Amino acid sequence: MKIHEYQAKEILKTFGVAVPRGRVAFTPEEARRVAEELGGKVVVKAQIHAGGRGKAGGVKLADSPEEAGKIAEALIGKILVTHQTGPEGKEVRKVLVEETMNIARELYAGVVLDRSRSQLVFMVSTEGGVEIEKVAAEAPEKILKEYIDPGVGLQVFQARKMAYNLKLEGDQVKNGVKFLMALYRAYVASDSSLAEINPLVVTKDGRVLALDAKINFDDNALYRHPDYAELRDLNEEAPLEVEARKYHLNYIKLDGDVGCMVNGAGLAMSTMDIIKLAGGDPANFLDVGGSASAETVENGFRIILSDKNVKAVLINIFGGIVRCDRVATGVVEATKKVGVKIPVVIRLQGTNAEEGARILKESGLNFTVAGDLKDAAEKVVAAEK
Repeated sequence: MKIHEYQAKEILKTFGVAVPRGRVAFTPEEARRVAEELGGKVVVKAQIHAGGRGKAGGVKLADSPEEAGKIAEALIGKILVTHQTGPEGKEVRKVLVEETMNIARELYAGVVLDRSRSQLVFMVSTEGGVEIEKVAAEAPEKILKEYIDPGVGLQVFQARKMAYNLKLEGDQVKNGVKFLMALYRAYVASDSSLAEINPLVVTKDGRVLALDAKINFDDNALYRHPDYAELRDLNEEAPLEVEARKYHLNYIKLDGDVGCMVNGAGLAMSTMDIIKLAGGDPANFLDVGGSASAETVENGFRIILSDKNVKAVLINIFGGIVRCDRVATGVVEATKKVGVKIPVVIRLQGTNAEEGARILKESGLNFTVAGDLKDAAEKVVAAEK
């Protein structure tokens, strides 16, 4: 789950992470009042779930409360298009008004799970203000990775090592160590999947602060943080993904035109790969889970077909927990109920797969039954084209 910058900073503050003074504003008048409270000269930042706001005109300096109000008026309600939003952009519904910083240097700090090592990794770089992916591609030697033993957590000597690698000096080292230790505590205690500070700034008076902040939460741990779950902004999420969540479906919209309905995330990834290999483009990732009941299939169909780009659907089900004949019956019922009018290719493997294929063929509906995954991908791509 993603949250806004202003929400991330509120959480980080509770763990002792230094952030600039500021507050969210939903109206131009509110932005003007916040700027007045902060002394007049402020930065006004559009709040959307996407990077690249500054280059897109979503971050502006104001020299007075009146100017802050005018900037907020220009931003709120505007569609902001960045390299992460896609051409459709995102509507700005609120802005963060913050005090300006006397910046000496811009750095980077982030914590994430390295699944290949089953350890958290703390990354820091002197290349702040630049996307970390770009730094990794063009200058990987400028990223220091400090792996954290899960049994003992981040140690002070590791934070000090990172501070020295960031070329901090004097009191900056002390402030930097304090900042990094606090960021790690915040990451672990909040069950985050990502905590990223870019840029992490050093001011001319030696302070170390999070000028920007990004936190993503592990959805599987949200039951432990009901207060964090309330921070979800559904306006920032794809409508079909929000709809799918109501039915406990894992759905992610993509840019292709071949709809995918699969049980199991690994099988879904393989299915999308095979579709690409066959010359098609997946329109979505949809994992219906282990049950794949008639109701689940119906909801899945409805969500897939809500995407107007979808020209054909591939259903790929492995009957392990669920029997293939039951899945086939569910597909037939759901197809009749939803009224599917585009080609549907079905591949069933596992328990009672032959019986499932018989039910599909005798249904009288326009299904194409495939023998294996390669055959299914080739048939759905041919149908789509």
